[in-house]
Amino acid sequence: MKRINLSDGEWNIMNVLWEAAPKTITQLTATLKESTGWSKHTIITMLGRMEVKGVVRYEEGVRAKQYYPAVERAETVLSETESFLDKVYSGSLGLMVNTMVEKNTLSKEEIDELYAILKRAEEEAK
Repeated sequence: MKRINLSDGEWNIMNVLWEAAPKTITQLTATLKESTGWSKHTIITMLGRMEVKGVVRYEEGVRAKQYYPAVERAETVLSETESFLDKVYSGSLGLMVNTMVEKNTLSKEEIDELYAILKRAEEEAK
């Protein structure tokens, strides 16, 4: 699988496109203006970088380019998660979870969720 590395800003754009594509630059600007304060020019620059990375694509519309995600959300999340684990925890999921446990940052609900995930993984591994 190809590594996909997105900046925080690129995640904002991708989330909008995954939610409801296609979007024009004008639509992206209107959607993201309140939460980011970005101008049309900022979004154009970011979309250009994202095209080079191969994470967005466009089709010529009647009046404007229509932008689409060129990668699946699940694939991108997995790639970013693996990158984070490699960078911060030397690839060790156990070390990450242990850090969260030692710092008492997990709620009862999160612990229950982790148990359920691990139980499902165990059953699928059989």
